[in-house]
This record gives sequence, C-alpha cells and structure tokens, in this order.
Amino acid sequence: MRNTFVLSRSRWTPTLSWIIGVLVIWEVCSWLLLHVIQVPLAQSKLPFIHMLAQTLIGYGTTLLTEGWVTFKNAGIGFFVGATAGLILAILMSISKWIEQLTFPYAVASQMIPILGLAPIVFGIVRDDQLARILIAGYITFFPVALNVLRGLRSTNPSALELMYSYAAKPWTIYWKLRFPGMLPGLFTGLKIAAPLAVTGAILVELMGATNGIGVIMLRNLYYGPSHIYMFWLTVITGALLGILSYSIISFIERWITPWQPEYRPSGGED
Repeated sequence: MRNTFVLSRSRWTPTLSWIIGVLVIWEVCSWLLLHVIQVPLAQSKLPFIHMLAQTLIGYGTTLLTEGWVTFKNAGIGFFVGATAGLILAILMSISKWIEQLTFPYAVASQMIPILGLAPIVFGIVRDDQLARILIAGYITFFPVALNVLRGLRSTNPSALELMYSYAAKPWTIYWKLRFPGMLPGLFTGLKIAAPLAVTGAILVELMGATNGIGVIMLRNLYYGPSHIYMFWLTVITGALLGILSYSIISFIERWITPWQPEYRPSGGED
C-alpha cells in the first residue's frame, strides 16, 4: 500500500509542479503587462489569475450548468459518430467492395471545413441540440473509422493462420482475434475525436444556440472589457471539457486494455 502511494505521488508531482509553475508565470506576466509595460486593455490579453478565481466563485454554478449542456450534447454526438465509424470500419474490413465504395466518400467528407459546415447544418435542422449532436458525430466518425480499420488489419498473420488451421468461422476469428487487436486503434481514434467533439459543439453554440458554454462565451465577448474575466472563464471551461473527455476515454482504455505496454506495471512487487 505504501509503495502504491509513493508511486502515485511521484506520478502526480511533476504535473502539479507544472500547473503551479504555469499559474505563477501567468500571474507575473499579467502584472507586467498591466503595471510595467502598460499595454492597453492588458487584462483582455492576459487577466489576473486571482481575478478569474474571484469571478469563478460568483459564476461557477452558471459555468457548470452551461458546461454540462455542451458536454452532454457533445457526448451524444460522440457516441453516435463513434458507433457509425466502428460499424463502417468493420464492414470495410469484411468486404473490399464496401471499402472501395465508401472510403473515398468518407475521406472527401473530411475536406469540408467544420467552420463552414456548422452554420449550414444549423440552418438546415433549425435545432441547436440536434445540430450540436450532428457536428460532434461528424467530427468523431472519421478518426474512429480510420483507426479501427487499421487495427482490424493489423492482426498477426501467424495467429490468423492458426485460426484458419482450426477451421474457425469468420465470426469466431473476429470475436477472438480481430476485435481484441483493434481495441488500441479504437481508443486512439476515440481520444483524437473526444476533444474535437466538444469543440464542434461549442462552435455550433456560437451560431445562435439558446444554451451551452459557447452561448455564454459569445455573450461575454459581445459586452467587451467589462466581462473579460467571465469570457476567459468560458474559454478555460471549454478547454477543461476537452481535457475531461480525453481523460475519460484514457481511463476506459486503461481499464479495458490493461495488456498494452504503457499500462503494464514496471518493476517487480516487493
């Protein structure tokens, strides 16, 4: 137990030291911009950390409520897009004809700038919640499909030959061999897409949604310097939502695929 505590503390100490260091440097740079360099609208460029903390105390509930709306819609879209990408990747791995038919269109769909697609989707569906889900799903779909397909095709040829020698059925080969082998690729795609799904949801909210962290962000940007601390808090909240989504996927990956080299315990047990 003591060794586990020491290992956990040693793992988190560099991260905490880095965070504290960034906050201290931020506060010092903000003071220099305002009092030494005297940059116009210095707080708009780099606000004081203690002022952000003070604003957070007063408006933390609002940020939490609106952040949850954004995170929920992004999560639904993320799930829909990941499911669609997973199914398509499996179908493409089964049939070369399906891959030749669908993969070029999947690649072409990613050439559309998300900044231009978001207002188009929002204008068509006329529903901010549905638009957020669609955009988040659209962003998630391709990274998951591509990485899952790569994982399905990275199966060890010797293991495949062994399964064939036992006359294993295709479904058995997928269930026993290909699906476990694709899991690292699946989680790679999910970790790429999760923060992007949050960004996509926020982007739709900037187009005219009724709630969400993007709405608060746009509202406080419109009011200018008088609401600069709240604006910065919405930006930080959006970033934290992306980090949270990535961390959740990483935690699930560690739980489901503990055999991966980076998750194996180093050293022996005392």
